[in-house]
Amino acid sequence: MNVIKLGGSLLEAEKMLVCLNHILEFNEKIVVVCGGGIFADTVRAAQKKWHFDDVVAHKMAVLAMQQTAMMLQNLHPKFTLESTISNLKNHRFSIWLPDIFDLNAAQVSPSWEMTSDSLAAWLATKLEAEKLIVVKSCDVDSTLNVDELTAKGIVDGEFANFVNGAKFDLNILSVNTFLNL
Repeated sequence: MNVIKLGGSLLEAEKMLVCLNHILEFNEKIVVVCGGGIFADTVRAAQKKWHFDDVVAHKMAVLAMQQTAMMLQNLHPKFTLESTISNLKNHRFSIWLPDIFDLNAAQVSPSWEMTSDSLAAWLATKLEAEKLIVVKSCDVDSTLNVDELTAKGIVDGEFANFVNGAKFDLNILSVNTFLNL
C-alpha cells in the first residue's frame, strides 16, 4: 500500500483530477490524502480577521481537508471515501477523510506548523505504507533533503518529525514529475 498526498494548491492549478486519473493507472493499493486548498485558505483568512486560536483553526483546517476529499470523491467515484485505518486498507483506491477525533486521540499538534503534508506522513506510518509520495504544484529540486525542502517552504515545519526514521520510502515531487511516473 502507498500513500499519495496531493497538495491543495493542485485544485487551483487544475491538476487534481488529472492526478487522480493518473493514480488509477497504478497497479497497487493507493490511499490519497488531499490538502485543504482553497478551503484551508479560507480558514487562514478567517483566523487572521477574527483572531481565533490555533486549536480551532486546526479543527477547521481538518474540515477543509474533508471538504476537498468529499468533493474529489464525488467527482471521481472510482475512489472510496474512508476515515478509518482498517477501511482504508480494504480498498484499492481510497481518499482519506481525516477525523479530528482520531487526530486528537493521537495527540497530533494543532498548529499551522503542521499541514496536510505531515498528516499524510502520519497516516503513512499508521497504515504501514511502503511509500509516501507528496505531490506539489511547485517545482521540487530532487537533490534537496527534507530539511532543505522545509527551509524553502516546500513542506511544513513538522514534516521532518514525521518522516525521520519512517519505514516508508519518501518521494516529494512536482506535479509534472508525478504525472510522468
